[in-house]
Amino acid sequence: MKYNGVDLSTWLSEEQLGAKYYLNGEQKDLLEILKQFGINSVRLRLWHNPKSETGEAYGAGDNDLANTILMAKRVKQAGMSFLLDIHYSDFWTDPGKQYKPKAWVGLSYEELVAALENYTIEVMETLIREGAAPDLVQVGNELSNGLLWPDGLVPEYEHIAELVSAGIRGVRKVDKDIPIMIHLDNGGKQELYRTWFDNYMNYCTEKYPDGLDYQIIGLSYYPFWHGTLAELEANMRMVAERYQKQLVVAEVSMGYTMDDYSRYENLLPTERKGMATREELVAKIEYPMTKDGQKDFMEDLLTRLESIPGTLGYYYWEPAWIPLPGCGWATEASLAYIHDCGPCGNEWANQALFDYDGNALPALEVLRKHQ
Repeated sequence: MKYNGVDLSTWLSEEQLGAKYYLNGEQKDLLEILKQFGINSVRLRLWHNPKSETGEAYGAGDNDLANTILMAKRVKQAGMSFLLDIHYSDFWTDPGKQYKPKAWVGLSYEELVAALENYTIEVMETLIREGAAPDLVQVGNELSNGLLWPDGLVPEYEHIAELVSAGIRGVRKVDKDIPIMIHLDNGGKQELYRTWFDNYMNYCTEKYPDGLDYQIIGLSYYPFWHGTLAELEANMRMVAERYQKQLVVAEVSMGYTMDDYSRYENLLPTERKGMATREELVAKIEYPMTKDGQKDFMEDLLTRLESIPGTLGYYYWEPAWIPLPGCGWATEASLAYIHDCGPCGNEWANQALFDYDGNALPALEVLRKHQ
């Protein structure tokens, strides 16, 4: 596969908080370890302005353009490719939240389309100028329910097509050849992909031809939310045949333990979200949440991906997000922005590819095998 990737968007924050990573008991640079296991690409999310109006950081990596540049330069210097994931928001976007950047609130719809295009151009030009040019670009993140709500909220598919087309046009005004990805969640749900892309392609064909200039369909697949691996495979085969695009599993992960990790964060269990406490979701997973279960899951996933025509690879989501005080998924300021009640701790540490102390896990051997 072309992209044996990982999303490392909290990496800089982890480093600043003192995170250390180990291979066979020896501390090493994170990228050095990952490269030894065949990782050749890194995905980094980009938020517009992840700070409150009074300057309070939103956390979860604080992934503004400056921090993205710092990480992207190191990725490129390590000889790895860089996938830029533009969220078009000041914080997390996914099917449950697609809030406009604060700077764009109050714009007319026409002004919003122009702002999206111009921002995309600015981001691309800045990254290139700073020696951190992406190798592929994701226009929007998990767009299953649209983007820039309420203007682009499903079922406003014409607005969705126009907005995504503006992002693609912005990329193309800077780089005519870079691969572009459109990304949805729920990788096992065929109805979602047929409905979304049928509407998108129809509107683009009729009115927004710039939106047809994308090469990759990205899918998120989390086994506790998105069905079985067989359903993922069936959907990917359908999508590849129906839309004649290449495929990337843009986000995937699997738990390796049910052990609680609140003591690592110096938080009460009630002060952080954690998959380790969600028994009802774990019951849906085909593999146990153990080190061997994580390894077997990845073996099954990558074997299937290698058999699906047009599949370029995968990005394991946040494998280095180990639990440290201060490196949670949100802050009080960001919760106010996304209208969420919290809490704010790490909700991913038991799905990383490093244990709570930063030791490389056996699943990484599977990634090396399938590089």
